[in-house]
Amino acid sequence: MKNKGIKFLVIILVILVIAAGVLLAMKVIGNKNSDGQNEGGIISLGKDTGKKKEEQIKIYNGNDRSIAVMIDNHKGAWPQAGLNQAYLVYEIIVEGGETRLMPVFKGVSLDKIGPVRSSRHYFLDYALENEAIYVHYGWSPQAESDIKTLKVNNLNGITQSSTDFWRVKDKKAPHNAVTSTKNILKMAENKGYKTQSNTKSVLNYQASEVELTEGVEANHIVIPYSKLHTVSYTYDQASKKYIRYARNVKQTDWTKNRQKKELKNYESK
Repeated sequence: MKNKGIKFLVIILVILVIAAGVLLAMKVIGNKNSDGQNEGGIISLGKDTGKKKEEQIKIYNGNDRSIAVMIDNHKGAWPQAGLNQAYLVYEIIVEGGETRLMPVFKGVSLDKIGPVRSSRHYFLDYALENEAIYVHYGWSPQAESDIKTLKVNNLNGITQSSTDFWRVKDKKAPHNAVTSTKNILKMAENKGYKTQSNTKSVLNYQASEVELTEGVEANHIVIPYSKLHTVSYTYDQASKKYIRYARNVKQTDWTKNRQKKELKNYESK
């Protein structure tokens, strides 16, 4: 009876922790503007200057349909190409303590994205909530089954031509398959997938600078995904951006040697 009582208390504590996390997420994600409306797809940078909505900085432009690509995150795949052009990047643990990345692109043109790797079924929820064309190179048995059952608009590099997905020579297989947004859109059109969408972004918050009276400055953030893989972000005051490290290695872009980040701040040129 004593053991059962302890187990019951543990379960209650877990439920309370989860509930607190959900409430916190709702508080952050549900941030509203001065008109009391959620600003889907818009990020307000800097202090509130009273600018009109159309003058705020958007995380993407136009009605291009989102594209979600499975990206290899093995050390042999580093550095990757295209991540710093995504408006949102999901990182989830796969087998062996490794993680895999799924950047979501919208309204950008990229000559190289990759290395592209196989699908895992638990990424599908996030591709679907963004109404994205789902791009991968192979799949797990469960992912294959779910993609077919859910009729996910997907592009599998294994079944496409070597010109739509190609392997580069500066990395070793299986960490060297890449594609481009031009090829993705061509393949999508050939399969009859729509390439335009007015679906709002799930990234729905404002990131205005505020003067905090309580709390801790987030100059260094650590995310321990597994014993093998830990990610950290260090804030750079000069650029006002976070520098990403994976397993203590600074993450850069494959083609432009630029800092990789989970969210790109679009700025007027």
